[in-house]
Amino acid sequence: MMRRTDISTDTEVGANVHHLVMDIAWFGVALPATARFLAVYAIRLDASAMLVGLLTALPAMVALLASLVARWYRRQFPDAARAAYWSGFGFRFLFLLPALTPIFPAQWQTLWLLAAVSLPAFAQGLSNIMFLVMMREAVGKSHLTTVVSRRSVLFNLAFGISTLACGLWLSNIRFPANYTSMYVLAFGASLISLWHVGQIRVLNPEPLPPADQPVVRAWRAPGFPHVIFVATMTHVAFFCLAPIVTLLLVEDLGAGEGFISVFALVELLAAALMSVFTSRIVTRIGSRWTAAIGMVGCGISGILIALSPSAVLTLPGAALSGACWTMAAIAQFAFFSENTPSEAVTRYTTFYNQLTQLAIFIGPLVGSQLAGVFDLATVMLIGSGLRLVVGTLIPVDIFSPPRRARRPHRVRRPAVGG
Repeated sequence: MMRRTDISTDTEVGANVHHLVMDIAWFGVALPATARFLAVYAIRLDASAMLVGLLTALPAMVALLASLVARWYRRQFPDAARAAYWSGFGFRFLFLLPALTPIFPAQWQTLWLLAAVSLPAFAQGLSNIMFLVMMREAVGKSHLTTVVSRRSVLFNLAFGISTLACGLWLSNIRFPANYTSMYVLAFGASLISLWHVGQIRVLNPEPLPPADQPVVRAWRAPGFPHVIFVATMTHVAFFCLAPIVTLLLVEDLGAGEGFISVFALVELLAAALMSVFTSRIVTRIGSRWTAAIGMVGCGISGILIALSPSAVLTLPGAALSGACWTMAAIAQFAFFSENTPSEAVTRYTTFYNQLTQLAIFIGPLVGSQLAGVFDLATVMLIGSGLRLVVGTLIPVDIFSPPRRARRPHRVRRPAVGG
């Protein structure tokens, strides 16, 4: 017979899962305003390729710096849920600040866009860490991969539908009122997401370590150096082409906001479909092989986009990119979780977040620098090659110490008695 405490716990876990899923759904409604159309907005304002790259890179560096104080920040709150809520509140100004762009002189508008996404990035860096910790404490480690997959499904569906709606809005309303109103509406959707975050309750709190506890050196933990490699290189390889894809579509292939929304919708529908199956794939073949296959697919998708003679023909590459990056992202996070001890989850999560933010900073800068030397299609091919190399190295134990050859066992001859 099931105990009342078991029923209560199951009900609370179910409520947390509901709010985690609804949080990401509303956040998915808001996010296209910045994730898909901020770079297009900057291009419309005559931003350079370097500045377009900095729109992704600089916030990642600010978030990395914020992660250095994550341990102190966590101690200011009774649990990770409260810490995630208030950092998430600051993060959501990412959607409101770009709406102020038209009030600045024309020569300052692109720089304001850069500031508008960089200033909230400090809160974003804290929010990323606190949210990952809160998820583990709210649903338990055993449910984490399933919850991440469900969140990914709903996020991609919401993100895709919202992207299409934003594209239609931007195509039919006069510039710049179209962008200003879009960011105001996105801010409203992000506040609904934040409300759901506020309803989440911690069920399995991680005990805070003593302030004088020695620092855990994650890179020395058995198996964790390969986690570092996978987390860093998958993000560098993927995000080095993030600004290049938008530049290629808009500048080389003449795509407008309407097509950008279709491109994103195809990408995200494929990602949502893959989200349904990724947890099963991880269970069947393991997280490392799943991440490897995903990165190889990302490489192939980049090649398809680079070689497309028209915008319409990039859509198969968009679908493959969305599906394969979703597979790789879920799998590499599962690989991280498998190698994270429960007694040091905050510190390991902080370190993991620092790695990914550093990679997201480096990747777009690499792509932008290459764009100053080669044409955009060539840069796409170079980045795709990097993705293929990373994918082939993920399953290889490159950080395992070489096995020493075993000396053959010498059989002693029995002594002859006399």
